[in-house]
Amino acid sequence: MKRRNNKLGWSFTSPYLIFTAIFFLVPLVWSIWLSVTDWNMMSPDINFVGFDNFIKAFTSPAVQAAFFVTYKFLIVFVPMALIISMIVAVLVNGLPKFKGLYLVAFFLPYLSSGVVTSLIVQGLLSYNSALNVFLRGHFGWDIDWLGTPMSALFIISLMIAWKMSGYYALILISGLASINHEIYEAAAMDGSGRFRTFWKVTVPMLYPALFTVIVLAVGVSFGIFTEVYQLTGGGPNFATNTWQMEIFNQAFVNLNSGYASAISLMAATVTFASIGVIKKMLEKWGQRNGWT
Repeated sequence: MKRRNNKLGWSFTSPYLIFTAIFFLVPLVWSIWLSVTDWNMMSPDINFVGFDNFIKAFTSPAVQAAFFVTYKFLIVFVPMALIISMIVAVLVNGLPKFKGLYLVAFFLPYLSSGVVTSLIVQGLLSYNSALNVFLRGHFGWDIDWLGTPMSALFIISLMIAWKMSGYYALILISGLASINHEIYEAAAMDGSGRFRTFWKVTVPMLYPALFTVIVLAVGVSFGIFTEVYQLTGGGPNFATNTWQMEIFNQAFVNLNSGYASAISLMAATVTFASIGVIKKMLEKWGQRNGWT
């Protein structure tokens, strides 16, 4: 009976295991092998270079710049996405009816591709767009939205935060729905105002949902590529040149596939390490609020 149950369990998990082996383990092994060679995936000549690609990537100013740009996106995007999704969740949760309809409306941008949203934003911010024509005609403002480093980084972060806010708000609303209303009644009897109640009651009680949203948002910030590629190409002056853009340029523009693989492995290591540190910080915050 036990052996039969084991076979049944393996039969149910085998599709996932096969999927993981084909689309994760095999590419990982391939990337590790490629990172210690100078192959460009076109030439028949393959030379083993050892750790030269890693040393070159570690000392490269371009890779170091991409490292800091990626963390700039993290610092800007994560709080922005958290604030927008929290506002959406609180407002929708407070509605007397039609909550599902509004949730679907906010969730729709998440279902659209990064290419589509990037083209929409590109059209809205183009020189002859209605917004820029209005600003020039009424205020004399001629703004190059994507032509300055800070504005480009801010706009891309805001666009991705808007795209992801519906998904994150859905997670937060499920957390809000699980909070017992008696806790709010007790806080009101103690004379707690709305802001104090939100900060001292709602936010700590939302810890599981906030933990999930923050970790997901951090993961997104390390994988930003499509929006940057479509809107700025890593510019201006490499101000939005993330790790993903640097890997793409090295692999498919400069045809340094081995070097690009080394950068990608370094980026993956730093990403997992950063997420691990942030998770530990969130767990300590949760323990201080009674979550174990």
